[in-house]
Amino acid sequence: MEVKLKGCIEKMRAELSSDGKVSYFFRLSAGELPMADLLGKSIQLEFSGQIACIHCGAGTNKSFSQGYCFTCFNQLAQCDRCIMSPELCHFHAGTCREPDWAQTFCMTDHLVYLANASGVKVGITRINQIPTRWIDQGAIEAVPLYRVATRQLSGLVEAAAKTHVADKTNWRLMLKNAQPDTCLKTAAADLQAKLMPAVQTLQSQYGLQAVQAVRNPDSVSLSYPVLQYPDKVSTLNPEKTPLVSGRLEGIRGQYLLLDSGVINIRKFSGYELALSVGA
Repeated sequence: MEVKLKGCIEKMRAELSSDGKVSYFFRLSAGELPMADLLGKSIQLEFSGQIACIHCGAGTNKSFSQGYCFTCFNQLAQCDRCIMSPELCHFHAGTCREPDWAQTFCMTDHLVYLANASGVKVGITRINQIPTRWIDQGAIEAVPLYRVATRQLSGLVEAAAKTHVADKTNWRLMLKNAQPDTCLKTAAADLQAKLMPAVQTLQSQYGLQAVQAVRNPDSVSLSYPVLQYPDKVSTLNPEKTPLVSGRLEGIRGQYLLLDSGVINIRKFSGYELALSVGA
């Protein structure tokens, strides 16, 4: 095995080509490594047991919310509960942990969308996070539904949509490539019709331009670098087994698919490791 990269894990970077193919780059604090040439090869991830907060860089014995130390987890707006449940945004109440951060990341245009990763689901993201958000979820197709003025509004639309469609990905089905064959554009049109009363209520409260339906949206298709999907999904945990190795059979979402199991790279952001590659 030849060590190719050492450092603390950062979320894998991904690019989407014009023909819908996703390319990945493994990122550590010391640099990044394109993954295309590693498919089919033996790789080894050796975790040192050291963890550094992805925000402040301080050493920590435990990682919170995918890479933060306890202090940052309790102080940063990006770790507040409204990030997971944006309809609970309290910016308007003057109690946001970081108002300047929120102005940039929350008080800006967001997209409500449908995606098919393990089945049809509704989701939200900032406009400038498309298509990254879809790739991170492992979606094979996505269709925009609404463009909204703030993160809170996207959460309110999503909350209304959740009465009709799922809002979470079944990651095990996604990693088996077991999502159903669905006409997402038809599902999007049906959902927009069902949400019309709720959207009109939001428009009457926040203004017509605050929630705008995307008319006749184009769907985006995505394909992932996978040689073989597993029949059975077993997870690899470096906290229990610091040396993770196997043949790299694919990448989807933020998961590495090895013949020995799967590992969610983003989950271990901030963990120090050495990435080695064999034949």
